Amino acid sequence: MGKSSKDKRDLYYRKAKEQGFRARSAFKLLQLDDEFHFLDNVDRVVDLCAAPGSWSQVLSRRLFIDGEENCDKKIVAVDLQPMSPIDHVVTLQADITHPRTLGKIMELFKGEKADFVCSDGAPDVTGLHDLDEYVQQQLILSALQLTTCLLRKGGCFVAKIFRGRDIDMLYSQLGYLFNKVICAKPRSSRGTSLESFIVCQDYNPPDGWLPNLDINAPVEDFFEGCSIGRLSLEDKLADYHEQPRDIAQFLSCGGLDSFDSDATYHDLPENSVILAPVQSPTNPPYKKALELKRSGKLTRNI
Repeated sequence: MGKSSKDKRDLYYRKAKEQGFRARSAFKLLQLDDEFHFLDNVDRVVDLCAAPGSWSQVLSRRLFIDGEENCDKKIVAVDLQPMSPIDHVVTLQADITHPRTLGKIMELFKGEKADFVCSDGAPDVTGLHDLDEYVQQQLILSALQLTTCLLRKGGCFVAKIFRGRDIDMLYSQLGYLFNKVICAKPRSSRGTSLESFIVCQDYNPPDGWLPNLDINAPVEDFFEGCSIGRLSLEDKLADYHEQPRDIAQFLSCGGLDSFDSDATYHDLPENSVILAPVQSPTNPPYKKALELKRSGKLTRNI
């Protein structure tokens, strides 16, 4: 979490630090679960693109109430970036597109399937909305490939999306794999952001389709057999007729009594102090730039 003036006025930013969360995004998962209850009665959970770990913290607190030990429950957090340890969470610094990552997770689960898979990952945004939406959808498809290999039938998948003009195609693709697909916007997610979350419930893959994660195979080949992949040369296009659009139901999560993420709150106590971040970045992308600056090697060519 940064220290911009906007963040200092954001109640979710302050509440996250007060409650020991590493980022304000923890409240997004909490509000989604309050609406959909997907964390009820789950034992095996995978958190993809997990750094810095706020969603993993929520999962740990929900699955291990009052710090209770339960050997039947397991939380695995995966990210390319290193993560500081979290109670009851096994962290893997790995690539979600690599088959080795799937093998490590299944080994931790002792061959059992996951009950719930989530992904709060997002690319470094450029401000070019079409490009950002495209890259985000590719990230979701990568997470979805791993999810189909991990998730038990009837399980749930939650992922961050950028809701743009072409999002209907993603809804349609997910509809081939899940019986219920809903687009949700937690109240803690700023209204000025394109960010929303796709909640996919009741995983139900097509009969006879066996997902096989291959790092050298394109996404289209992976989903071949469940009506999501590309057309082959032998396939013929059907006669054109107008199809109804696949529009996922949109829900706003978080009651009106929740804090407004776009509002500025001035009613802080007079004796309030600036709280330090719960967990400093372990390997921030700007680390090398700071090292060069300290050594006097970071200069600007004019």
